[in-house]
Amino acid sequence: MCEICDSAWYQERYELVSGRIREIRSETFGVPALEAYFAVVAEFILLVDENKTFLEQGGGAFSVSLEELQERNRLLYRDILPEHYEKSYANPAFAVEQLGEELGAELSFLYTELRSMIGFCYEGRLEELVIRMELFAEIYGAVAGAWQEEKKLPDRETIRQILYWFVSDYAHMSAERRIRDQVCPEDCFAVKNICNSDLEDLRYLYAYGEYVSENELETARFLNSLPQETIDTMADTYTEGYRIGFEVTGKDLSKKKSVALCYRLGFERMIKKAVENFAGMGLRPVIFRAAYSALDLPSLTKNGFYGAEPNRQYEYDHKDDKALFLDKCYVNRRLEVTRAAYEKYKDDARAYGGPAVVETFGEKLFEPIARKEAFRLSEEQNRLWVAYRAQAGEIQRQYILEEERSFTIIAFPVPEIGPVFRELFAETIRINTLDYMVYRKVQQIIIDVLDTADYCEVKGAGDNRTNLRVNLYKLKDPGRETIFENCVADVNIPVGEVFTSPVLKGTNGLLHVSRVYLNGLKYRNLTITFEDGMIRDYTCDNFATEEENRAFISENILFRHPTLPMGEFAIGTNTTAYVAARRLGVEDKLPILIAEKMGPHFAVGDTCYSHAEEIAAYNPDGKEIVAKDNEVSLKREKNPAEAYFNCHTDITIPYDELEEVAAVRADGMRIPIIRQGRFVLAGCEVLNEAFKETVAHRG
Repeated sequence: MCEICDSAWYQERYELVSGRIREIRSETFGVPALEAYFAVVAEFILLVDENKTFLEQGGGAFSVSLEELQERNRLLYRDILPEHYEKSYANPAFAVEQLGEELGAELSFLYTELRSMIGFCYEGRLEELVIRMELFAEIYGAVAGAWQEEKKLPDRETIRQILYWFVSDYAHMSAERRIRDQVCPEDCFAVKNICNSDLEDLRYLYAYGEYVSENELETARFLNSLPQETIDTMADTYTEGYRIGFEVTGKDLSKKKSVALCYRLGFERMIKKAVENFAGMGLRPVIFRAAYSALDLPSLTKNGFYGAEPNRQYEYDHKDDKALFLDKCYVNRRLEVTRAAYEKYKDDARAYGGPAVVETFGEKLFEPIARKEAFRLSEEQNRLWVAYRAQAGEIQRQYILEEERSFTIIAFPVPEIGPVFRELFAETIRINTLDYMVYRKVQQIIIDVLDTADYCEVKGAGDNRTNLRVNLYKLKDPGRETIFENCVADVNIPVGEVFTSPVLKGTNGLLHVSRVYLNGLKYRNLTITFEDGMIRDYTCDNFATEEENRAFISENILFRHPTLPMGEFAIGTNTTAYVAARRLGVEDKLPILIAEKMGPHFAVGDTCYSHAEEIAAYNPDGKEIVAKDNEVSLKREKNPAEAYFNCHTDITIPYDELEEVAAVRADGMRIPIIRQGRFVLAGCEVLNEAFKETVAHRG
């Protein structure tokens, strides 16, 4: 079917189904509770339809006042905002209460899926609107028809089957759209918005269809107030980190034609400058929307561009909605269409250089409520999901070669962090641009000592109960080889860590942090026990029951694996970031990107060299980094599915909870590196200079 015929076909379907939905909103069939649900959801669909007309005929965001755009935005997201969510059908608890246990959760899923229409509407993706509106009409027909004909409602399985076949039938559409958006720079919706808009006119923020809060507005206002020199510094640090990532790993950037820019709305002025910088490297940007539809398998961690999170509890309640359809047939179907989509766009995928990510921090801390009405994956579905992610990753790596791609990540605060925002923003720019040569020299001193060690001991101070022995790789040629990487500011900005892949056997003990913020979620008294480098036990104090605490960690740190290895042991050296965070009172709000540089940290999951173990890597002193594997990753030659976990979560012990980090040689000689939160090796005194700021501030 040609593109014009295809468009006409969808337009005809759209007109038919929108007309039917206009009828549904006022129809009755004898079950008031369900009539109310369908009326509310129909009104939402028609609100999206009205916005579609506005965008097509009214000239879009720049044709009306900022106040009207704000009202339109508020109406689209009103139902899931915290003040309305308790009585929203998007809340599975309310849906079950109103609609019954037989259909409530399924109809909550349906409404949530329909809410993904907002983004598709603003991008003009008519086919995505049509298939969801038809799904709504089909389920309405099944419910109303069953009651009218038999005076009974369809059973849960009937509705689930409709939802299942919707997700399965359109898996090919979703996979092709998602992969095209991620690797093809042509006709990019967000790039057009950024490059063609007057960024001084904040109406541009409402052209995306994302929820816009005061956070995004104030971020944009603030960036507009900065001199161009500061914007250039921010963008240059970001793009140079990306370029250097290719350079230091010996990868050829000239082979690449595109780069994915991932960021939160409000940072467009910096992103626009970054687009110019990347163009100078021969790279065109791709900027795709974060996933919201169940067809795209969204996660709590955003990947793409995104606005404010209207309600994080709403997203948490629906994180496992895939439990409705996740079975072996669906997994096979999804893998099949994913491979087909990559094959279709294989040239674009091969030319894709990797992501350049701008993270934000400072949002209000979130401790979720675990609702019993929300969908949860079964044990079998957990296994399927883990297997799917591994196989999908393998398919991606066949088309986007790990040995040829790179990335970079940088982070900035948002106004929600409070009155310290402006000062913290300036501090963050300073931290992101610290003199890496100073750190490179000091970190080499630390590495020289660590290279002589048999293992390291890490012990907590005060209430911190950490007591870990981390076994290290044994060098065969110390004159040419090294265990730890000397990490300066390239792919992970800011500067400040040395890291390695520990030997698992002999790595034992307890890791404890009083509070930590991981993957967007807060943990209280997180405790993980390692035995021969693998997680043996874990708990936290977030919930009232041990079952809930363990489930929380299993889902969001172990990513449903029964266990994970310690994939990384590192010592963060960025005391400047630590002191600034302490002085401004934002330690628990920093992203792991910065927090990992503020003390020793341990990653659970894959190593830092995952899928790139065979690529030679060298420190600035010329020594080859040889500790890139562990006993699990070495399984890749015979069974890659057992070698990788497709996750890597860093957990940092802050300096103030640290008694000692010591290198212990084979003869038993102990060499302290950090003692009572301070660096004690000769030549590392410069790292303690930052702590004097704390004393001066208190004085």
